[in-house]
Amino acid sequence: MSYDNLDSQLINALLDDGRASLRSLGEGLDVSVTTVSNHINDLEAEGVIEGYTPVINYGELGYDVTAIMQLKVEGAALAEIVDRLRDQVQIITVYEVTGDYDIIAIGKFEDTNGMNAQIKELLSDVDIRESNTSVVLKSVCENEQSELNVDDE
Repeated sequence: MSYDNLDSQLINALLDDGRASLRSLGEGLDVSVTTVSNHINDLEAEGVIEGYTPVINYGELGYDVTAIMQLKVEGAALAEIVDRLRDQVQIITVYEVTGDYDIIAIGKFEDTNGMNAQIKELLSDVDIRESNTSVVLKSVCENEQSELNVDDE
């Protein structure tokens, strides 16, 4: 096997099963455990692999409402608003974006009352000029990561 694609294949294997042992990864990729370990260490050191985390089904934990909030903010306050959103436990994703809005934040809430309270708190900030909130009716695809392209040998 050529090592040209090994990192991509290793990442894809970890995306499939982030708890896979070094031995099983090595067997699946037909390389030694040492090779797998060295490549994973390198990928972590380079910041390609930032960590390992479980995929949580929020609905099973009682967080039945997902809201997508689009916010227009005063330019100078963007960093402060983003930091504040990042620190709120209900908010699981925050993006700075181009287009009509400056920030998109995704939150998970137990009910619409919790969502409503969060939105009202956000709107009380004078630096937030406008908001648009959408409630997710059905999650078709969530927490997905795309596999890397691997050249066929």
